[in-house]
Amino acid sequence: MFRATDILLIAVMVSAAAFTYKTKSAAEDQLAEVRQLERQIRLEDETIDLLKADWSLLTQPVRLQQLVEVYQAELNLQPVEAEQIVDPDDIPMKPLDEDESTSPDDATLTGSTTR
Repeated sequence: MFRATDILLIAVMVSAAAFTYKTKSAAEDQLAEVRQLERQIRLEDETIDLLKADWSLLTQPVRLQQLVEVYQAELNLQPVEAEQIVDPDDIPMKPLDEDESTSPDDATLTGSTTR
């Protein structure tokens, strides 16, 4: 005959088994999610490597030179001369034009009233 303590111990054992099963199931779900994220990261890394290879191939100087020669007439491209490259500080400031400073668009944008 079962005593009350036996029934209590059986209930505790069943509860412990259920808790263990639930914990194991949650851990397996988390592990599956981690593996899926690792696959996704690996796929994106491979995609990045492929795009870098494409970029390297598309920007080869020989290929760009051939494209320039093919489309020279349509694009009117010319090589950049060394004297065309300057620092931003070497660019002169745009002169202030009084007609532009009092245009209604500036007053509207800044919210100023100069009447």
